[in-house]
Amino acid sequence: MVAPNGARLGKVDHPALPVTDDEIVETARECQAAGADGIHLHIRDAQGAHLLDSDRYRVLLDRLANEVPGMYLQVTSEAAGRYNAAEQRAMIRALKPAHVSIGLREMVRLPDGWGAARDFYHWAADTGVDVQHILYSPAEVQGFVIALEAGYIPGRSHLIQLVQGTYAEGARGAAALSDYLCQMKRADGHEFDWMLCAFGELETASLAEAARQGGKVRVGFENSLQMANGQLAKDNASRVREVDTVLREIDELNR
Repeated sequence: MVAPNGARLGKVDHPALPVTDDEIVETARECQAAGADGIHLHIRDAQGAHLLDSDRYRVLLDRLANEVPGMYLQVTSEAAGRYNAAEQRAMIRALKPAHVSIGLREMVRLPDGWGAARDFYHWAADTGVDVQHILYSPAEVQGFVIALEAGYIPGRSHLIQLVQGTYAEGARGAAALSDYLCQMKRADGHEFDWMLCAFGELETASLAEAARQGGKVRVGFENSLQMANGQLAKDNASRVREVDTVLREIDELNR
């Protein structure tokens, strides 16, 4: 999966970072050709700021369905300091996307938020909205497992997005992948289809390790603007192409 822009970066950070819908569509085409089979979508308002808008998302999803047929299209529900949990849920309920990513720590910001969150997660499952749960630390994986055991989140099979590093610090201080996976193993009777994204200059190396451990990967300018050699990437497609090459090499070794 490619995450081409995120909620925070703009043209000042990299001129090839897609901001408009037209740029996102063109980036999706380039990244699909480079090896990506999914895209994680953020949209922006007229000033280039992060936006959650069901109508805008719907138009973009229709365009992408025509322009990049077969590509997995996932919208974000990220708050990015602009939205609260109720607003995030309202957007998803209005859009009813096939695929959406949701940060557990944004959906449940205080313990008393579990009531509304539980209702929402069960609604999503009943409606056919496929949720990928974003977990930013091993401690959040532990909390997610507890929520599963309590019945707050339904089902036995779950999509997980593990996050290594942070926007502010990049790869510095990032927890080891093994620490995340150790917590996932505590969920008896549950299956995880997990993916990793990693911030900073160690993105390619971190994604390669995830692939070796049986995970999927998300790459792109939302998390890093750098190639594995430390040079600034030309565009998102170059990041996809590099990681796709690494994944193919790992696949060959495993055959």
